[in-house]
Amino acid sequence: MRQLCVCVSVLLVLATLAVARPKAALEQKCKSGPVDLVFIIDSSRSVRPHEFETMRKFMIDIIHTLDVGSNATRVGLVQYSSQVQNEFSLKTHAKLQGMVKGINEIIPLAQGTMTGLAIKYVMNHAFTAAEGDRPKVPNVAVIVTDGRPQDRVAEVAAEARDKGIEIYTVGVARADMTSLRAMASPPFEDHVFLVESFDLIHQFGLQFQDKLCGMDLCLESDHGCEHLCESSPGSFHCLCQPGYTLNKDAKTCTAIDLCAEGKHDCDQICIPSPGDFTCGCNIGYTLNNDKKTCTMIDYCSFGNHSCQHECVDVLNGYFCRCAEGYMLQKDGKTCQMMDLCGEGKHDCEQICIASPGAFTCNCNAGYTLNNDKKTCTNLDLCNTVVHGCEHQCVSTPGSYYCICPEAQLLAEDGKGCGTCRSANIDLVLLIDGSKSVRPQNFELVKQFVNQVVDSLDVSAHGTRVGLVQYSSRVRTEFSLNMYQTAVDIKKAVMNVEYMEKGTMTGLALKHMVENSFSEAEGARKNVPRVGLVFTDGRSQDDITEWAKKAKEAGITMYAVGVGKAVEDELREIASEPHDKHFFYTTDFTFINQIAENLKLNICAEESQGEIEVKNPCACESLVEFQQATMTTLEQLTTKLAGMTARLEDLENQLLSRK
Repeated sequence: MRQLCVCVSVLLVLATLAVARPKAALEQKCKSGPVDLVFIIDSSRSVRPHEFETMRKFMIDIIHTLDVGSNATRVGLVQYSSQVQNEFSLKTHAKLQGMVKGINEIIPLAQGTMTGLAIKYVMNHAFTAAEGDRPKVPNVAVIVTDGRPQDRVAEVAAEARDKGIEIYTVGVARADMTSLRAMASPPFEDHVFLVESFDLIHQFGLQFQDKLCGMDLCLESDHGCEHLCESSPGSFHCLCQPGYTLNKDAKTCTAIDLCAEGKHDCDQICIPSPGDFTCGCNIGYTLNNDKKTCTMIDYCSFGNHSCQHECVDVLNGYFCRCAEGYMLQKDGKTCQMMDLCGEGKHDCEQICIASPGAFTCNCNAGYTLNNDKKTCTNLDLCNTVVHGCEHQCVSTPGSYYCICPEAQLLAEDGKGCGTCRSANIDLVLLIDGSKSVRPQNFELVKQFVNQVVDSLDVSAHGTRVGLVQYSSRVRTEFSLNMYQTAVDIKKAVMNVEYMEKGTMTGLALKHMVENSFSEAEGARKNVPRVGLVFTDGRSQDDITEWAKKAKEAGITMYAVGVGKAVEDELREIASEPHDKHFFYTTDFTFINQIAENLKLNICAEESQGEIEVKNPCACESLVEFQQATMTTLEQLTTKLAGMTARLEDLENQLLSRK
């Protein structure tokens, strides 16, 4: 192996001398042991014609320094691009003139760069006995290339080295250093060479020592060269490695910083290396295929952003953005619709219908939306339809109901008046004043309470009514002993102020059992006790304990639910049987129908308290009956007269059309 290195050193040093020394020096050839040398020349399309001519001259200059012959140094030549072409083998030429002629006759292939294919060919064909390879003679391959191989080279080069072929790689201009090192024999500092251009290819041999061709002052004197020392007859001079420039002292070298000199075309970051540079990018950017420009990293394209609506790229990351009308949540990923209705950011008089970031107004049943698209006008059905009420018609939004004089009850048809005043009870109503009810619906709840009151015989000795409102807390609006007439009770009901906030139904039941039905607040002994709970949602506390205690205390419980009220909770509150004590409707506008059913059930209850039983044969009773009968007859006569008049009008209209 030592002999091999010496031989190759001789070849490469002589190549250097061929370029750097005067022509007279070429006449003295270095004597060395025999070597079988094969040039592997890259003739791909990237090698320009004038560059190939430089490489052709380079090979001719080298062989001029060699002692060629059948028993001395043998030379073969292979060129390659996308294919491999053997120009002449080790046995073809025994004389220098034949080799020079063969080199001058090479026609470049000008295709791809299949370096691995060329190494395999040289290993399997060029260095064989059939092609002139000699046993026990060092095999040397010199690869000259200007680009990156288009095939795999590491494995085939390793196989060639294992077979005893010593490989030198010479890279020019665009050559890839990683590929050069993958092909060359170790140590790399002796077998890998990279020069800036074909014009500088003579530097290929400058690192080798010239011992066999006379005195070498670079070896035998303290030359002081920082990088390279090049001998010449009787003298020497210092050289720098590629990418460096020789200083004025002619010995030290300074790296050529193309980045600092602005001789680069990097988009963002220029990374200098001696006489060269590479481009890099700032954090958050990636280098494009042109190895110069940068593109911001698209983190959204990775597909792992978890944004519910839209992912927006920014430098070094991304952020999530919501569609118009939606608001980004604290997790920075999910979106929630901006409910202007729920936030109270609207000016609708009755109903606000939310849409993302906007709203429209609407009206409750029985109302019509005005031209301002915000306010509502009540439809007074009592004045626009034939209501049929026997005594008095009361308009409600989108509906109406009939009422009777204080001494009478509304009949089952909801229009006529009758008597059902025999049952005296203590009634406490628990009404839900939570935020979910909304102000406009709370007014309907108060109308519902007054409709129930209208069905009762309210007096100090008759039915007593108390009212409790609850939300997150409980407030007694009036106790059982506060008012003795239906008029006073209904007036007090309409003055009740809406509480808002939560829904603590369990706390309200506890207050009713412990306080509302106490003697201090007007509850009477031996008088039936009735509790009515009105709610529109799920309780925020437990109701089980106090719903049970209320019934154990002898209180008959009614449960009325609207909208999002929970049926299981309503049934747990209500007494048995549930079909007579549990009521539900989806909309507040229908609770007046529940009031009708409630009064019928309450009237059906038998009184267990103080009942004033009148003798139907007594004079006072007969007078009352007679007065009631006369009043009814008068009402019927009035209605009949009205119907007769309307029929006459219709008849006249038909006659006029004929």
